Amino acid sequence: MKKIKTAPFLPSEVEVNEISETKAQVIAYPFESGYAVTLAHPLRRLLLGSSIGYAPISVKIEGAAHEFDSIRGMHEDIAVFIINLKSIRFRIRDELDRAVVNYSFKGPKEVTAADLVNEQVDVVNPETHLATLNEDGELNFTLEIAKGIGYVPSEDLREEVDHEAIALDAFFTPVRKANYKIENVLVEDNPDYEKIVFDIETDGQITPVQAFVNALETMNSQLSVFGSVLDVDFGSAQEGEGAANELKAFMVPVDTLGLSARSFNSLDRAGIRYMGELVLMDESEIKAIKNLGKKSFDEIQEVLTQHGFGPDFELDEETRAALTKKIAQTKEQ
Repeated sequence: MKKIKTAPFLPSEVEVNEISETKAQVIAYPFESGYAVTLAHPLRRLLLGSSIGYAPISVKIEGAAHEFDSIRGMHEDIAVFIINLKSIRFRIRDELDRAVVNYSFKGPKEVTAADLVNEQVDVVNPETHLATLNEDGELNFTLEIAKGIGYVPSEDLREEVDHEAIALDAFFTPVRKANYKIENVLVEDNPDYEKIVFDIETDGQITPVQAFVNALETMNSQLSVFGSVLDVDFGSAQEGEGAANELKAFMVPVDTLGLSARSFNSLDRAGIRYMGELVLMDESEIKAIKNLGKKSFDEIQEVLTQHGFGPDFELDEETRAALTKKIAQTKEQ
C-alpha cells in the first residue's frame, strides 16, 4: 500500500563527469516517476537554444561587392568563402561582446582558422580551411564577431553592421549535442524512481558544465516571473504566437548550418533550402539525395542532432502538417 505524501520526493544526488574539455555527463537522482522527464526536456531545449557563444555577423571583403562575387587569385568564390567562414568557431578575448578584426593575406597560401587568431580573438577549430590563394592572390577582409545566443538570420543584422559589409547568418549556439536518458533507480525497495543522465558536447567555445549552468540560470530566471505575475492571461493569441515560434526553429536555411561545400551543394541541387525539410525526411530519403555520400550523410545527421533533431526526434502529425505547409508557402514567395 502506498503511503500518503504531501510533497514529491526531493532528489539529493548530483554527479558531474567531465570526460574531456568538450564532453561531460551530468547525472541527478532520485526523482519520483515522471518528474525526471518533466525537468530534463526543458533543460535540453535551453542547452541547445540559450547557451552563449560567438559567431561572425558580417564581413567586408576588399574587391568583392556581394556574396556572389569572386576574387582574382582565390580558388573559392565568395559564397564558398562565407560558408567556410561561418564554420569557424571563435572566442572573443577579454569577455567583450563584439570585436572588429582586420586580416590581410598574400599567396601562395592556404588560409586556415589558425591564421585568424590574434590579440582580439581566438578560434577553437584552428584546422578549419578558409581559402586557397594562388601566387598572385591577395585576400583582405574585415570581420565582425559578436557574442549571442541561438540563431539570428542575416536580414535581422543588416541594420546593425557596416552598410558596406555583407551581413552573415549568425549561429551562436556552442552546444553540439545535448541528449538525456531516464534510468530507473532503487529507493527503499521501490524500483520506480528515476535518474537523469545528460550527455553534453560543446564545440569548445564554452565547456559542457558552463553550458549546463547557463541553462539552469536561464530556467530559473524564466520561472521567476510567476512569483509576481500569477494572474497572467495566456490567451489564444499567445498560443498561436507560440506555435509560430516553434515552427521558426525548423526554418533555418541550410546555407547557415556550417556544412561542407560537398554536402551543401548536394542539398542545394536537390532544392532543399531549410533544415525543416531534412527533419521531415527519414534516413532513407536523405541517403537517396543524388550525389550525397556516406560522409555527407553523417555530417548532416550530426548537424541535425546539434539542433535537437537527432535520430530519436519525432514530429507529431499536427506539427508535421503545419511545417510542410509553412515550407511550401515560403518557397512559393
